[in-house]
Formats: sequence, C-alpha cells, structure tokens
Amino acid sequence: MGERKEELLRCIVEEYIKTFNPVPSKDLVEKFKCSSATIRNDMAELEKLGLLEKEHTSSGRIPSEKGYKYYVDNLMKPKELTGEDVLKLQTILNNNQLVISDAVQQCMEIISDITHYTSVVIGPNKNDSTLKQISIIPLDDAEDSKRVLAILVTNQGLVENKQFNIASDIDLNELLKTCEIINKALVDTPIDKIQERLELDIKPKIRTVINRYEEVVSFFNNAFRDFAIDKTDVVFGGKTNLLDYKEYEEPDKLKEMISKLEDQELVKHIDTNDSDVKVYIGDETEFDPDVTIIKTHYKVDNDEGTLAIIGPKRMEYDKVVTLLNFLKDYIEK
Repeated sequence: MGERKEELLRCIVEEYIKTFNPVPSKDLVEKFKCSSATIRNDMAELEKLGLLEKEHTSSGRIPSEKGYKYYVDNLMKPKELTGEDVLKLQTILNNNQLVISDAVQQCMEIISDITHYTSVVIGPNKNDSTLKQISIIPLDDAEDSKRVLAILVTNQGLVENKQFNIASDIDLNELLKTCEIINKALVDTPIDKIQERLELDIKPKIRTVINRYEEVVSFFNNAFRDFAIDKTDVVFGGKTNLLDYKEYEEPDKLKEMISKLEDQELVKHIDTNDSDVKVYIGDETEFDPDVTIIKTHYKVDNDEGTLAIIGPKRMEYDKVVTLLNFLKDYIEK
C-alpha cells in the first residue's frame, strides 16, 4: 500500500477516534506536506481498498471496519501508561487482603473509569462447578430471628458468600450439624444438582437426628438456589459508559444496546479461552455490529476468567490493549 498511505490511514483512524467527525483532506495537508489533491487521491485509493468510507453528508472520510482491523494489525503502536494509571492498578494488585478474583474485578472497574468504556469479567460457568465445601457462620442472635453467613467454595476455586435470616426457633447447632453432613455426602456434586440431592439423600439422613429437618433442608435449598442463579459470574464495570457515545444517541439504538447488555446469555458469549489479548470489531464480536470488544483469558492457580472491554468501533485500541496486557501480565507473573 505504501508508507504514505499507511500513515494517512493511521492519522484518519486516530483523528476519527478522537472527534467522531469525518476527516477532510484539507486537515492533513500540513502534516503530509503535499497538496490537498494528492491527499484526496490517496484517500480515494484507500476507499477502493475498502479501508475508508465516505459519508454522504461530508467530503471527509471515516475508517471502515476493515480499516480499523488493518490499523490494529499493522499500524497501531503501544500506548505508554501514565504513572497515575499504573499506581491505581498496582495499589489493588498489591493488596494481599484481596483474593485474585476480587482484585481483577476492581482493576477492571478502574480500567473502565480510565477508558470510559464498559468492562466485563466473566468467571467460570457455575453449571460446570462442583461443591467443595459449604460453611455456616452465625452473625447475630436477635429476639425474633438469626442471621447467618453461608460460604460456598467450588472445585474451580470460586468462593461466594451470602447472608440469610433464619427463624429463631431453628437451632443453629442443627444447622451446623446438617452442614457437616452435606459436606461429607455431596462433595463433588454439580452445583445445579445439589437441590435434588438435598431432597433425595440429605433429608432421609437427617430425619432422625434433626428436629426441624424440613425447615433446615428448606434453608439449604434456598441457599443453594441463590448460589446457582446468582449472576456474579458476569461482573460489569461502567455498564452505562457505552451509552454516552454519540453512536447510541438514537433511541432505538440506545434501547437495543441496553437490552444486549442486560442479556446475560448474550454477554456470556464474550467468554474466551484465548490467552492473548485479541481485538474483535463489529460483526466479529457476535455481540453488536457497532462495537469493538477487546478480550483475553487469565488463569492464576484455580482462578480464571475472561477480561473484556466493550466500546464503540472508534475505540482507543492502543490504550485498551496496553491496559489489558499490563493487568494480565501482572496477575499471572
């Protein structure tokens, strides 16, 4: 294509990313030290190659999907992170009180703030998880009810906790005793099969040793149901950031994007096992033709998941790729 045309394409992509305005030839004359006619000819050649598009309302050009892809694959230069951005991420990553999954989620929220795009962290599918242990910890003893903390640990290293109120006439010792029985009898049971096993296996076991066994089984049924349907395996940061871009000003497009971000199953399709940071533009995303998704997979011991940034096609690719590479390298080192 030639060095000048490549540099011209790079300039047009980066200017359009910043302004969301078609780039006219006259704006590039001084930079390239040649006539407006020469720039227009080069633009026309890039358009024939499918790398630029011409909007009817302007004499300027904008990048095509193919143009963005060529830019990412051939012209993009790594973006140097500011000391402030690095410090924000390192402060969280060096906090030894945080488990990896929590640190990753907080870092992705910061990246969302830095870039003003939407971040997504997708954890392991709970339907593929099995029970490693469940624990019950009493929190208080009020007159009419008790609060307990239920902690679930899966074979994939996922740790979740929820608070529950239990009726005051349920003996906490019986709850704890049943918890021990469950841990012995149901270890390695798929999370989505536990409720069935509670009825078939646990209830007959505790019927003679637990006074209010029906209520106790009901408690664990509710707890495991909440764990099974909980959506914390998909965590957003800056979920509404995407809606601030001009691409989504039209009510129909705005409504469509909100609907897609709320569609848990569609969002889960963003999941990837690719260990490299990869860029998917427009139709490649299989999410929305007007967005870019940059994503990668991380794995640290038993903790793993997908890190993804969703933004408009005129995304600051260099900045997002650099941030995701930094985060991934730091947590996996």
